[in-house]
Amino acid sequence: MQNAAVVEKQGFGQLLKIRPYMIYLSAQAITRFGDSLDSIAYSWMVYMLTGSELLMGTLFAFNFLPGLLFSLFTGTYVDRWPKKLVLMLTYLSRGVMVSITAILYALGSLEVWHLFVFTFINSTLECFSRPAETSIVPRLLPKEKLLTGNSFSTSISRSAELIGLSIAGALIALIGISGTILVDAVTFILAAIIVGFMPNPDAADPAEAGITPTQSVEEKKTVLGDIKEALLFVKQHTLLLITTVLAMINNFCLAPLNVLQPVYVRETLGAGAGGLSVLGTALLIGMICSGLWIGRFGKSFKKSTLMMSGSILLGIGYFALGIPGHLPAFRVESAAVCMFITGFAVSMLNAPISTYLMEVTPRHMLGRISALMAVLCTAAIPVGSVITGFVAEHQSPPMLFMMMGLMMMLPVLFLIRKRSFRAI
Repeated sequence: MQNAAVVEKQGFGQLLKIRPYMIYLSAQAITRFGDSLDSIAYSWMVYMLTGSELLMGTLFAFNFLPGLLFSLFTGTYVDRWPKKLVLMLTYLSRGVMVSITAILYALGSLEVWHLFVFTFINSTLECFSRPAETSIVPRLLPKEKLLTGNSFSTSISRSAELIGLSIAGALIALIGISGTILVDAVTFILAAIIVGFMPNPDAADPAEAGITPTQSVEEKKTVLGDIKEALLFVKQHTLLLITTVLAMINNFCLAPLNVLQPVYVRETLGAGAGGLSVLGTALLIGMICSGLWIGRFGKSFKKSTLMMSGSILLGIGYFALGIPGHLPAFRVESAAVCMFITGFAVSMLNAPISTYLMEVTPRHMLGRISALMAVLCTAAIPVGSVITGFVAEHQSPPMLFMMMGLMMMLPVLFLIRKRSFRAI
């Protein structure tokens, strides 16, 4: 075990020597920092602007509509386009859209319909950036370093988010909600500039990705042909589909937490924006610790073991969020402990799932396959969000959290009996 630990430490050190990957990771860290500020400021802005749990749930669900409609097509185009250029343009565009939102809110001119329009545009841009990000990583790292690289990326990104959440409350008090959202816009622009200094990840030898010149010409005949190829690939890889279904179930169950967290903090815990920041901070610390743990010891376990353990731990942490509201004191602190457990479990699930996707998918298909997986994974989120909005009118957030926590652990009963899955 000691030798394995030394190898993993060296692995982290070797990642630092891969300059293109570190440039990419720097851009990711900056955007995550901005997003963490935005997650507090924007959610509080929406809650103050609408004051409706149903409308909050509807807007959250609407956020995933472009992904369901466009991801298969955008992923196909990302496979054809330069990944570096895609990231630069999408980051710049998102920076512009977030700036407009901040300015309208500062002027008192932001209306509910604006939120839906801007959400749709930003989510459409993400349909291009996410498959590009997934496609870039295996081009920057060798296959044997993917698990370590993904866990390291998680720790760095979540650390940046932690810093953002830690100062979000103070920043809102200092420059207001609109000013904080504007900072997020600046981070997107900076990220685009940083990506511009990254060497072209598409310059790798095509043969290394398993592509022949003839094959490339055939695959680029039609967009629908590329999509059919992606569907056939997934159909032939049952285990990839199983991991995706697991992610779908978890995304559905997490909808109440994503939608009702401001309501939970204010009405159940009796706290304000500061309490929301504390819970977000605890969640990120859990993700950071999990990323570091997986990076050091992850290779000692099968990916299936990490996935099943993560599902159980996630269910426990989620279920426990229903307890703090019944405590006479230390409600925010106890809820933060539950969020730490939840965050640790999320990274324990995501790292092996994303690594398995990158390992079994040919590089020239990563855009399409990751987009297809994203469509399947996020399909449950809008449904869960809308249902959450309706159920929240009659049921308290803590009760919803406890019910969904139990539901998260049920798939493990099926997976543990499937020998092919346990072999991953």
